[in-house]
Amino acid sequence: MASDMQRKAFYEQLANGLDGLREQGLYKPERVIASRQGAEVVCDDGRKLINLCANNYLGLSGDEAMVRAAVEATEKYGYGLSSVRFICGTQTVHKELEHALSDFLGTEDTILYAAAFDANGGVFEPLFDEQDAIISDALNHASIIDGIRLCKAARYRYQHNDMADLEAQLQAAAGKRHKVIVTDGVFSMDGTIAQLDRICDLADRYGALVMIDECHASGFMGKTGRGTHEHHGVMGRIDIITGTLGKALGGAMGGFTSGRREVIQTLRQKSRPYLFSNSLAPAIAGASLEVLGRLSASTELRDRLHANTAYFRAAISESGFTIKPGTHPVVPVMLFDAPLAQKFAQRLYELGVLVTGFFYPVVPMGQARVRVQLSAAHTREQLDKALAAFRQAGQELGLLNN
Repeated sequence: MASDMQRKAFYEQLANGLDGLREQGLYKPERVIASRQGAEVVCDDGRKLINLCANNYLGLSGDEAMVRAAVEATEKYGYGLSSVRFICGTQTVHKELEHALSDFLGTEDTILYAAAFDANGGVFEPLFDEQDAIISDALNHASIIDGIRLCKAARYRYQHNDMADLEAQLQAAAGKRHKVIVTDGVFSMDGTIAQLDRICDLADRYGALVMIDECHASGFMGKTGRGTHEHHGVMGRIDIITGTLGKALGGAMGGFTSGRREVIQTLRQKSRPYLFSNSLAPAIAGASLEVLGRLSASTELRDRLHANTAYFRAAISESGFTIKPGTHPVVPVMLFDAPLAQKFAQRLYELGVLVTGFFYPVVPMGQARVRVQLSAAHTREQLDKALAAFRQAGQELGLLNN
């Protein structure tokens, strides 16, 4: 048992670390929202802000139809299951959602998790061991990295989006029993879209499986919003898909893994986050079914999102800001300096725009930014107001010459 002096030293260390972050301008405050999530939000200080930092790509998080669907599911199935799935926590609404996700993604079966982090954390260890190899993009999401650490398979890392290095790593892993290439479908900090067509070709050449994390793609990437695999024309060539219900697909929480039936059945038997976490709340499952029904019936929200993205990307570039090129609704506005990113985000808050500054270790050193995320719910008037605020803040902080 630690002495009082040791305890005091521990807490002083934490306090000093927090003070250091504040002094460096790197402390990350949380903005408290007192309204529904949406294109505009009301913060707890009463300020109404244009929201450009949510993963609410299709604008469904605060949508009235989603609320009604969640209420109806709650009235029918109750508040929660108080159990895990394999004991007594599976309801018909869970099975219906798994079937609907499989149909939407073009796979054989799907398994639900409490969060996408759990899906990635629980996928590798049941499927691969020391005889196998996992070949991962250098910028993959933290949940993928943590999931790989729980697995005994050999680990290979290829330089971000570099197909020549991916091939070199596949050659290095030639002696392994099974090989799986793992990549984000879309990389959340840069909006980069993985080259899934080329990845699948390399996988075929070297006898590898392909796994993609679709958290920033499901619902709006591809002609009908199925995801990055539809965007690149490789539906049917992806072995494992993980994703979230907490971004475009309604915005609450919940994750999933989808793929061949043998994969999903194995995960139901052995995946620890699935076996030892409570079932997904019925309200989330019911509302998610409503989302998938809407997306299967129309591409209106997806089309509106991409129109907003094209408009904002062109206008912010014309204003003199440096952005990461691309077509995705994640638009990194590059500021490079971490304290400057914090100051810029704070000034935009004062001007009525909600964004967040990102810096190391969330992004590489010297690559600080504010990350704009467009939504189908944004109006042109809101985007124009936000752009005007960006220009004003940029001029005040000496970022723009015009």
